Amino acid sequence: MLQDSAGSITAQNSSLYNVEGWSEGYVRINDAGHVTMRPQRKEGEEIDLMELVGEAGDRGLRFPLLVRFHDLLRDRVRRLNESFARAISECGYKNQYRGVFPIKVNQLCEVVEEIVDAGLPYHFGIEAGSKPELIAALAVHSDPESLVVGNGYKDDEFIRAALIGIKLGKKVILVVEKLEEFHQILAVAKQVGVTPMIGARVRLLSKGAGKWATSGGENAKFGLSTADLVSMSDTLHAEGIPNALMLLHYHVGSQVPDIQTISHATREATRFYAKLKKMGHALGYLDVGGGLGVDYDGSRTSFDSSRNYSLHEYTRDIVYNIMEVCDSEQVEHPVIVSESGRFIVAPHSVLIIEAFGSIDKQTYGAEVSPSPEDPKLVSDMLEILTGLSEKRRLENLHDAQQIRDQAQSMFDLGLLELRSKAKIDTLYWQIAAAIVKLHAGMKQVPEEVRELEVALADQLLCNFSVFQSLLDHWALGQLFPVMPIHRLDEVPERSGTLVDITCDSDGKMAKFIDFQDVKETLPVHAVRPGEPYYLGIFLSGAYQDIMGDLHNLFGRVNEMHVFLDEDEDAGYYIEEVLPGNTIDQVLTLTQWDTKELARKIKFQADAALKGDRLKPNEAMRLADEYEKMFQSYTYLDFNARRPNGLMNSGTKTSD
Repeated sequence: MLQDSAGSITAQNSSLYNVEGWSEGYVRINDAGHVTMRPQRKEGEEIDLMELVGEAGDRGLRFPLLVRFHDLLRDRVRRLNESFARAISECGYKNQYRGVFPIKVNQLCEVVEEIVDAGLPYHFGIEAGSKPELIAALAVHSDPESLVVGNGYKDDEFIRAALIGIKLGKKVILVVEKLEEFHQILAVAKQVGVTPMIGARVRLLSKGAGKWATSGGENAKFGLSTADLVSMSDTLHAEGIPNALMLLHYHVGSQVPDIQTISHATREATRFYAKLKKMGHALGYLDVGGGLGVDYDGSRTSFDSSRNYSLHEYTRDIVYNIMEVCDSEQVEHPVIVSESGRFIVAPHSVLIIEAFGSIDKQTYGAEVSPSPEDPKLVSDMLEILTGLSEKRRLENLHDAQQIRDQAQSMFDLGLLELRSKAKIDTLYWQIAAAIVKLHAGMKQVPEEVRELEVALADQLLCNFSVFQSLLDHWALGQLFPVMPIHRLDEVPERSGTLVDITCDSDGKMAKFIDFQDVKETLPVHAVRPGEPYYLGIFLSGAYQDIMGDLHNLFGRVNEMHVFLDEDEDAGYYIEEVLPGNTIDQVLTLTQWDTKELARKIKFQADAALKGDRLKPNEAMRLADEYEKMFQSYTYLDFNARRPNGLMNSGTKTSD
């Protein structure tokens, strides 16, 4: 292919998958048609994902494979902190920003440690929402200037852990979620002999928007009412520790798509802050919670999977609104805290999956001719196919549908042979494909033709589990950018959906990002027999690592951690490889004793040997082979089929 032509096709494909819209400069397509990552968004610092696929093969890693780019994590921490600093400077705000990373978004040790290290110059802290998270946070936290914020419901042990942190010289703030919890904190603090650092989560009238809107508003799961706040204030004064109340917290929801929601909530919460400050409390910190969205579809709209604001607009709106309310109330500007976990971690990882085959409804190029045994319906259908015209395309479709319905009725009554039915079905889908093509480019496409287009889509058989790796897609309809990571110097002439290897019919991806709405198919290439086809699922670094389940006992996937390094010939190095779960591990997690399972198979092999169904060597070999399988990766392994290595694989089936 000529270079100019290839370059034009890669540009078209970049637009087709809206790469510039959702990737924020972290993802590109190179001249070879491969997807590359730019973890710091710099020219010349690109990592070819297909090179990593080859590296994975050399190391014996199977797919699915999760690739983490730790330099991208560091870039996100820097961008968030510098954006707040810029907004503070532009607005003339008279205090500073001290963000925290909510580790519920991704509790993996290597992720949290990287964020904490990257945040040291900015005194960027940690938020924990449970007792195990707090235990981890206290150990990894080392900067006395940064915060540890404890959210969520608490027991005595949770509170004691926070107080241990205070004794160690940390700023650990316990955020009160309900009034009973406040009295519990005071009681435990007296036992330990420490003045607690207390925050209060206020329940705002302002509601969020999008899929997580119910986490805010009057009926939210967490938070104190106005009356609760007054009661807390009175108790702190009565106890002689009014300055123990150091932080006011609020949260309007995760992935807030509309900037107006953020602005309204910020103003309402700041009013609460100012009034409490005037009631004689030190306060000093205003925690605006999470909500900073990720533009998953690149549309820059208030759609659930997008956001209609930039990072700078977000930080400037928060800073300006806090400043304006505080100035009107004549109180000092607080230190601004945010919990923007999704923004930091969502883009840092890419899930690479392998399509090992496809199911399609069309038999392309198959010639169908009627035989004497066939009913007239076959020749009628063939006549429609050969006589298709643009003027009569809908009429042609309706005629074909009528013939197919007649054929089905005859088949149900036993009046149509299987071979004849196969011919009619084949011709029908060829007609349908031709009619969809005849409508291509039209501004108004009839609904029945749109439905045909979806029905004609290939089903790509992909070696992964939606339930393990993309739970939010299945449970909430969350959209993630998906695209092939190679062959992008070719036009993707097919459309498809992705089906996983679980036995559940919901184990699929059939909703994809689009410029205007949600589309039900993804542009893809034909899966070539004998070759794997690799796709990348992007922006999946928030929540998906933790929330995935073990449906069908498919466990955690293989991981590769990549760092940029200008001294390396490739410009990067693989710092660590973490193997995914083995069959032994997932069985043990679900209370199976694998040694006992092996013993039972050995007993059955012995019985087969005694019954002369197996010879001694064969019995021993089968028992050994079974036991070795415990150490296998839980996902499918096609490498054994590939005589020429990693890049030679695949099957194609037709339906």
